[in-house]
Amino acid sequence: MNHSFSQRFQILSSLEKFPLAHSFVIYVGQTALLIVETLQAIAAGRVRSRLVLQQLVDIGYGSQFVVIVTGAFTGAVFTAQTFYQFSTLGMSSAVGPVVAVSLFRELGPVLTGLMVAGRVGAAMSAEIGTMKVTQQLDALRALAVSPIDYLVVPRAVAMLISMPLLVCECVFFGILASYFVAVKLLGVSSVYFSQNIWRFIDGHNIVMSLSKGFVFAIIVVFLSCQQGLTTREGAVGVGRATTEAVVICSLCILIANFFLTMALNMVFPAGLR
Repeated sequence: MNHSFSQRFQILSSLEKFPLAHSFVIYVGQTALLIVETLQAIAAGRVRSRLVLQQLVDIGYGSQFVVIVTGAFTGAVFTAQTFYQFSTLGMSSAVGPVVAVSLFRELGPVLTGLMVAGRVGAAMSAEIGTMKVTQQLDALRALAVSPIDYLVVPRAVAMLISMPLLVCECVFFGILASYFVAVKLLGVSSVYFSQNIWRFIDGHNIVMSLSKGFVFAIIVVFLSCQQGLTTREGAVGVGRATTEAVVICSLCILIANFFLTMALNMVFPAGLR
């Protein structure tokens, strides 16, 4: 036991020579502890349903407009660009499945994650960070209320429920806008458009989209809450924590998306079956 502790102490001491690596290890460790404590609280049933419902409204309902607009105009512009390229090859009927598969597998989850990170992640970090610098978290502890149970757990539960639904909404309105642009504006046959989508879209694409949304929800909620819980230096620190939360969440979503795409495509390969 002592030998293991001394080894870990030596590793941390050696990392101090590399400030970036040292800060990264500490940040990852703190975030991992936050995830563990949150999961333990959920498993123990310490979930305040009223706070969860409030966060569902703030996260899910409040993000709908941003997600709908993002999905619709992404589907519309991607359809136009795909049509202009494919029409030169006589493949205009393939516009529908290309856009739909792209929305399900990549664009829908990633854009939803980025929009939610910018809107909700920043708000979480700012709210919790303000409570930290004004010593409201200490007041909760003095009242024997865990900040994890009161602040993080409701947000985590609401985010894990809301994000997959928002991804579905983004994809749906993206495909709807794609249909309007392709059929009504560009003259693609509605029969070819619809039939080709049904040929290429199946349960695997839906599972892949929802899986990414679930992972992105974990990234946004825990990284944003971690930034808020570690805020210091007053109002300046709150602003810095909010900015860092959005940047870190966005970068982690893009990085995680690559590895998820590689892994999930092995399980759910694209194309006709």
